[in-house]
Amino acid sequence: MKLPMSLIALAIASFGIGTTEFVIMGLLPDVARDLDVTIPAAGLLIGGYALGVTFGSPVMAALLSGLSRKRALLLLVGLFILGNFLCAIAPSYRLLMAARLLTALCHGTFFGIGAVVASSLVPPKQRSQAVSIMFSGLTLANVLGVPLGTALGQWAGWRASFWAIVPIGILAAFAIMRWLPASPPQRGIRLSQEIRVLAKPAVLLPMLVSTLLSASLFATFTYVTPLLETVAGISSHGVTTVLLLFGVGITIGNLLGGRLADWRQLTALIGLTGTLVLMLLVLGLAITTPVGAAAAITGWGLVHFASGAPLQMRVVDGAAEAPNLASSLNQSAFNLGNALGAWLGGSAIAAGMSYAQLPTISAILAASALIVLMLDAVLSRRRLSLAGSAA
Repeated sequence: MKLPMSLIALAIASFGIGTTEFVIMGLLPDVARDLDVTIPAAGLLIGGYALGVTFGSPVMAALLSGLSRKRALLLLVGLFILGNFLCAIAPSYRLLMAARLLTALCHGTFFGIGAVVASSLVPPKQRSQAVSIMFSGLTLANVLGVPLGTALGQWAGWRASFWAIVPIGILAAFAIMRWLPASPPQRGIRLSQEIRVLAKPAVLLPMLVSTLLSASLFATFTYVTPLLETVAGISSHGVTTVLLLFGVGITIGNLLGGRLADWRQLTALIGLTGTLVLMLLVLGLAITTPVGAAAAITGWGLVHFASGAPLQMRVVDGAAEAPNLASSLNQSAFNLGNALGAWLGGSAIAAGMSYAQLPTISAILAASALIVLMLDAVLSRRRLSLAGSAA
């Protein structure tokens, strides 16, 4: 597949957005100390961002519906730049939280509209690959952006991390302005029409799968450091290496998933999710040794993130009359799963379960997603049968 420069522009913005979302995880003690709050309070900056994405995405998609997609993306990147600038200069915890919420408003809508744009830049048989290339910026953020940003923040102060993200946003804005083709203004949305589109099973079921798979990921990944240290016996430095391997896995898996989905979208999703269930069960068994844990976590990341682009395209395909809003809402569904998974994992630990049992919870959630996908397949076949009869 020849790589259009416009996809690189979208990937640059994805890299910046992914970095700003997760870089604060490694800087919580520094933020808490500087702003005179507890570490749990600082941790709310992560949850607050996720909730901002969840509830802000549909609102932003509605507000930007009358603009061309290129202009909408540029405005969202501008919001991203402003939000990170305000994070860097925030003098208090409350203002930092407000800046994080402002930044979160661009997240889901950018990926939602960006996925629609990316899929329109290539031939029909390469649409999922195009979305996976845009998402590669997000996966590379976990491999490069977050570790480097964390190291910079620990060395020069946490504010330096956000200062460093600002020029990434400026570069992304320039690249989008330069390389993304112009597009006509979109029709303004009528809420009643949009709700009817979003209520279709072809849209709701993939969104439910996004929520369940995200919850499956974060039920275990939120607590991956204590899991690796206490169960696998890996040192803190070793944990960094394993997380790097996880990042490599998710980057490869993301690109692989795009190729598989362009072959057979729903078949690929069912196969990948079934493989994920098995991978999580293997993880539960392999987590007791350092080598087994490293190998299983790398494989887990590869299989899990292979579903991202196919799911995004399935939502867009199911909501042809309202792709921007539906695609943005799928990002909300993912972030809702993020919060749900972290809560489920934490509740299980608080109830007395061990860290080693978390992969089993993740496997149950992934199995639930597999059941929903099978239901989606049955309904899809029925729709095709009815369409054939009507023709």
